[in-house]
Amino acid sequence: MIENVRPTRMELLNTKQKLVLAEKGHKLLKQKRDVLVMEFFGLVKKAKNLRGELNSQMQKSFQSLAITEAFHGELFVRANAMAVKKAPLIDVTAKNIMRVKIPVVEGVNVTKTLLERGYSIQGTSAKFDDSAENFEKSLQIILQLAESETAIKRLLKEIEKTNRRVNALEFNIQPKMKETIKEIAAHLNRLESERFFALKITKKRLEKKE
Repeated sequence: MIENVRPTRMELLNTKQKLVLAEKGHKLLKQKRDVLVMEFFGLVKKAKNLRGELNSQMQKSFQSLAITEAFHGELFVRANAMAVKKAPLIDVTAKNIMRVKIPVVEGVNVTKTLLERGYSIQGTSAKFDDSAENFEKSLQIILQLAESETAIKRLLKEIEKTNRRVNALEFNIQPKMKETIKEIAAHLNRLESERFFALKITKKRLEKKE
């Protein structure tokens, strides 16, 4: 008999009820894990596309910067780049996926007009404007990629935690409960057989006396 388990009918009933709850919990956790995995792979695909888009855009950005520096000079470009005083506001909210909070960057557009960029229109060329626009596009993609990669990390952590619980229920808790039910049932059957045999012997003895 398993240690610390009373071989009674009440214990058998309680263990059966616990097994039913464990099976329901196991099913729900598997469903949760499946939903998280689907969301995870969707975000991985999105992040992969964003990385490719970012690499392409960063090449454009640095190429346009090189042209601008060749035309205006590095010191001129640096001085005008420092003219930007207002950083873009980032509104980060969260959406709930199976009780996992995923960051969402909402309503963010870092692209500015010529006047919003802060540098003087006089003295700068279209090449300078192109560089600013290309780096703004790069920053926009970086924000989207940061959102996706943060979500991926949180989902992966939750998937691993959920998978451990699923495995614990499937390979540890449920088998132990089933073994306990089996042993208690076997013990109660032996007791029942022994009582039946004892009653049979007693009946024969009484019949002999009569």
